[in-house]
Amino acid sequence: MKKSVVILVTGIALSSMLFQSCKDNSADKIEVKPSKEMVEKVMGNTKENEDPQKLTIQHMKDAFKGETTANAKYAAFSKKAEEEGYPEIAMLFKAASGAELIHANNHKVVLQRMGEEIPVVTTEFTVGSTMENLKNAIDGESYEFNTMYPNFIKDANAAGNYMAQISLTYAYKVEQKHRDFYKTALKALEEGNVSSLPSVYYLCPTCGNTYATTAPARCEISMTDSKLFIKVDKL
Repeated sequence: MKKSVVILVTGIALSSMLFQSCKDNSADKIEVKPSKEMVEKVMGNTKENEDPQKLTIQHMKDAFKGETTANAKYAAFSKKAEEEGYPEIAMLFKAASGAELIHANNHKVVLQRMGEEIPVVTTEFTVGSTMENLKNAIDGESYEFNTMYPNFIKDANAAGNYMAQISLTYAYKVEQKHRDFYKTALKALEEGNVSSLPSVYYLCPTCGNTYATTAPARCEISMTDSKLFIKVDKL
């Protein structure tokens, strides 16, 4: 019983000290602001509370804009590489540009099937040197492969939107290959060995899968017959 009394007295004394301390420092105002995350959680604006289907619609529009821009950007990068005397890199950019157009058209079909209006895209990008353009392309493809498409696919799955999931997955898998092609090209450019790069590419018309030099009997992503592949060998 004595022990309880001691604890109670100590607690009262401590509370008194804290109260007095706050009173003594009343001139110093302490403002506590809730974090953005806290506000969003209270207001019910977190992503978890959003309709997966609405998210997927927005994602498909964003993906369509991104792929449409990439199509135009890589075409411009191809022209620049050709001007600078790097035909092999120009061919790579041309092939990738074609693949991005396939992705954009796939996304467009999904949006149309959902009854959505197709966004009007005004492409904006900067054309630098071929080395700068390769670095830009690596950054863009890395973001799409590591962050953008995985998140978009997750939401499409949650929405049960099968067509969106297929279209997004096609692009996701191909962007990884494009990133690796660009890394190889950048290394060859830095080492002065651009002539060692492929000069012929094949595109799967279904998913945009891109093959250098030769292609298998069927696309390894969509199973499309290689007889239907688009050959890219002329600038």
